[in-house]
Amino acid sequence: MRANVLKRKLTLRIKRKKRIRAKISGCENFPRISVFKSNRTLYIQAIDDVKAVTLAAVDGRKLGVKANKEGAKKIATEFAKVLKAKQIEQAVFDRNGYVYHGVIAALAESLRENGIRL
Repeated sequence: MRANVLKRKLTLRIKRKKRIRAKISGCENFPRISVFKSNRTLYIQAIDDVKAVTLAAVDGRKLGVKANKEGAKKIATEFAKVLKAKQIEQAVFDRNGYVYHGVIAALAESLRENGIRL
């Protein structure tokens, strides 16, 4: 029973992800900020979909933070510094199929607080 529930949740997340990706894309001046959340850590990257290149990335493991709201705020602060160093102040937020709640919402709000327009 449990395996079926987990498989169904993953299937629904992948369907949401495909719907979102069909509608948004990023370019060099207006990149797509993609978030991946595992049970232990968070990964965030800015992607130029025109050239298919990652412009900037921050790994939660290297910062030594967990995948909770406090960790999301630290990762977002560090990521905002990296984006500002590359003179990127505006982006489109790709929640990657995750529900905009909790860790994902905290990450987006922290990016906005640090001067990145989403």
